[in-house]
Amino acid sequence: MEDRDTAALYLECTDLPLGAYERNRGRELCRLPGVAAATAWRNVRRGRDDLPRELPEFDHLALYEVDRGFSPPPAAEGVTSFHFVRTPRPGQGALTGRPTTGLSLVLISPREPGGAQALRDWADFVHIRHIAQAAVPGYTMITPYEHASGGDPRFLHLYEMDTDDPEGAFAAMTPLVSARIGPPGSDAWKRWAHHPQLRIVYVNTFARVGTIA
Repeated sequence: MEDRDTAALYLECTDLPLGAYERNRGRELCRLPGVAAATAWRNVRRGRDDLPRELPEFDHLALYEVDRGFSPPPAAEGVTSFHFVRTPRPGQGALTGRPTTGLSLVLISPREPGGAQALRDWADFVHIRHIAQAAVPGYTMITPYEHASGGDPRFLHLYEMDTDDPEGAFAAMTPLVSARIGPPGSDAWKRWAHHPQLRIVYVNTFARVGTIA
């Protein structure tokens, strides 16, 4: 994924057995117009409680790389879906040439409808920037997406990783950023970690299981 500028993503989150999902729903979706690639991911820290979470937890993530003309399919039982398109600003990070084997999935929204641009600016110019500059081992590209219809959650930050221990890489991120900008509780750290419009909807890490075809 990291070596492509994907125009849009369609995500399906489920507790269904992955094999059954791939054989039925996954293969059906791969035949839809506009789907370029599809991968399956396993939740590596189900039920994490160190960050807020508003969405129900799930075991597996199906990630479809799609074009901007993609039309999401009808809802399916046992599946929660999201459709996101790329924001105008570029992703940040490093191209390593290695395959993406881990993800950190971050879903956020503004606390008020009019706060979306302020939240987007903070995320791009402060939060993600410092993470990219910290050069966290295992992290590659960090790419921002926006809900295709402006709904909730409003933004997706997709952190790609080339490590087999995505949760370990995620745990190392905050200490490395703190070493650059100041310890937790300092003014610089607070500006990085929080924004008045920030509402965290979901955060978790995932390990790649394989390709859906």
